[in-house]
Amino acid sequence: MASTVLQFQGVSVVRDGNTILDDIDWSVASDERWVILGPNGAGKTTLLQIAAAAMHPTKGTAEVLQESLGKVDVFELRPMIGFASTAMARKIPRNESVIDTVLTAAYSVTGRWNEEYEEIDDRRAQRVLAEWKLEGFAKRRFGSLSDGEQKRVQIARAVMTDPELLLLDEPAASLDLGAREELVALLGGYASSPASPAIVMVTHHVEEIPQGFTHALLLADGHIVASGPLAEALTAEKLSETFGMQIELTERDGRFSARAV
Repeated sequence: MASTVLQFQGVSVVRDGNTILDDIDWSVASDERWVILGPNGAGKTTLLQIAAAAMHPTKGTAEVLQESLGKVDVFELRPMIGFASTAMARKIPRNESVIDTVLTAAYSVTGRWNEEYEEIDDRRAQRVLAEWKLEGFAKRRFGSLSDGEQKRVQIARAVMTDPELLLLDEPAASLDLGAREELVALLGGYASSPASPAIVMVTHHVEEIPQGFTHALLLADGHIVASGPLAEALTAEKLSETFGMQIELTERDGRFSARAV
């Protein structure tokens, strides 16, 4: 039976007098896969930071994995959350091996030092690398990989701890067409598995929404424009309102494309 992994009520974030998020009500169930869409400055990454227990709202209540932020030790909560982002990638030492990049997720650290890992950790890391088509990269240095390969390593690291919630901040950003399609296909397979955790992914492009995703949240100027199942929330009308221009949306075989009219 599905449980609630995220519950935001009246969540607002104000910085230097500027409202980044304004009165957000949103919930995510354990069997849902959400995409967050919106223009630059809409508040997408801020919303993800709260979901990652990396930021507290200025107003309102945010429950992550049924724990209220401000009343829970976030250091105990964060290991249950997988988070892949460009900011996280910058913390990974460029000379770190791929296998150690994934392994260190077990201790929520970047850069292997004196941690001790059990054989079960190593086996899981090898299995996760294989799932993301990285089995031949275990001994490669993270900094030597292409953008697409680094993105897949970040996601492999994020799922290493078998999280209850997976957060992806623009996982396909900067990728060429081939690398993007490979990653979207892998994410689609992962999202379609009932054994996978709840997923929330931020993106700028509907073309990057994998098959298997179930819900969409559209943000503009810190406000929710639409929220709900894909068929209801992801429409040409709602996209046009979100991005402030007339947009045509097409869907084929579970994949989307959009262009200005």
